[in-house]
Amino acid sequence: MRTEQPSRHGPAAFHQARRHARTATVAPGSRTPTDPRRSSLATVLRSGMRGLFSRDPLLRNGHLLAMSSLVSAGLGSMFWVLATRWFDAEVVGVSYSALSVTLLLAGVGQLNLSDFLVRFVPSAGHHTRRLILKCYGVSAAVSTVAAVGFLLIVPAVAPELDFLLTPVAAGCFVAATAGYALFVMQDGALTAVRRPGWVLAENVVFACVKIGLLGVGAALAVSSGILAAWAGALAVSLVVTNYVLLRRAVPHHVRVATVAERPTRALRYASADYVGSLFRMAAYTLVPLIVLDRLGAEQSAYFSLAWIVGYVLYLVARNLGSSLVVEAVSSPGRLVEHAQKVLRHAGLLLGAAVVFVVALAPQILSLFGAEYAEHGTTLLRLLALSSLPNIVVSIAIDSARARRRLRWAVGLQVAMCVLVLGLTGLLLPVLGITGAGVAWLATMCLLAAPLLIWRARWLTAEPGRSS
Repeated sequence: MRTEQPSRHGPAAFHQARRHARTATVAPGSRTPTDPRRSSLATVLRSGMRGLFSRDPLLRNGHLLAMSSLVSAGLGSMFWVLATRWFDAEVVGVSYSALSVTLLLAGVGQLNLSDFLVRFVPSAGHHTRRLILKCYGVSAAVSTVAAVGFLLIVPAVAPELDFLLTPVAAGCFVAATAGYALFVMQDGALTAVRRPGWVLAENVVFACVKIGLLGVGAALAVSSGILAAWAGALAVSLVVTNYVLLRRAVPHHVRVATVAERPTRALRYASADYVGSLFRMAAYTLVPLIVLDRLGAEQSAYFSLAWIVGYVLYLVARNLGSSLVVEAVSSPGRLVEHAQKVLRHAGLLLGAAVVFVVALAPQILSLFGAEYAEHGTTLLRLLALSSLPNIVVSIAIDSARARRRLRWAVGLQVAMCVLVLGLTGLLLPVLGITGAGVAWLATMCLLAAPLLIWRARWLTAEPGRSS
């Protein structure tokens, strides 16, 4: 275990910054402080409260999903703060890489059926339970095969993860991979039946149990305590959430449903959507492995913690997009109106949040330790800035999915993957982990610019059947 080191960017620096902000001068006639962090935080809170209490289900459900991500990220950050205090940086880096593989394989194995459920459950009526259970079965089977296949090639592709090859570790890895695929899909099912509040509750349960089990692992000096805590919390969350979903939420959804449609051309839609999601998932999860391979476990730890914080901003647009798809299925004629509303709200929320994160990046990362702030501050700022053009990219993808114009959606996700991974590989040897931040910012700008210029092509086009 590592001992805690004093931080040059810790509480003392934060309080010094606050004292400086209080003594800053305010321009004559100004009614707001000049500190952008305070005003941006207030803007985020005001907009978030308006969304949560809005009568519009698009904004209310979208903001609940976004809040779920924020709460999950906050508690998840606490988990990693404790992990960095109780475990060596090398253990943190390797553990995060192993979890990244689990997320990647679960993403492969769940066949993007989470988004499939978001798209088709709202109109499934009494077919809902059968549709969810079928997706669960297929996803669990494919995820298990993917996890076993990865273990067979670990010595060749990821020798740093050879600790997974022991019988107990291998069994837990396979079970955790299949379990996380179901964890992702239950979020999609809850979103589709308009129960985003339970998505929030599910993530709170997962995070709190995970922190508790991490403490047990640290007290017992278990070297794999990070992975064991994560897997144990996942099991608890699956049991609790699926009881609520299948015994309460689905029956209520069936009772109030006005239609009961079987998904048409579902296999064709799911296949195309899955191909696009694979590229998007690869962009998110392969970068940590590239960093580990090129720069080593310690630099991987510094990258991973900055990525955990920065990725939260990406999830805001993703969650609002899921709400957009659900409402578009119910009211296809209002898709353009809904998309424009989501773009405005996401821009307001993330614009203020980015100012906040950029200003306080050193203090945020110093929670994990002084070395994390020293190595990851620039990276976190770049990732935060990249979340702004990502709004346009994400909403364009979800609008195309709602219309079943999947060529657009797949093309954007392929381009994202190729650009991010290619630029990361080129820039890491030159800029270190900062190169990954440059790669994400450049990629999102390159994709968002033409989408804004030719927005009529995807924002106002008539519904298509290219799936």
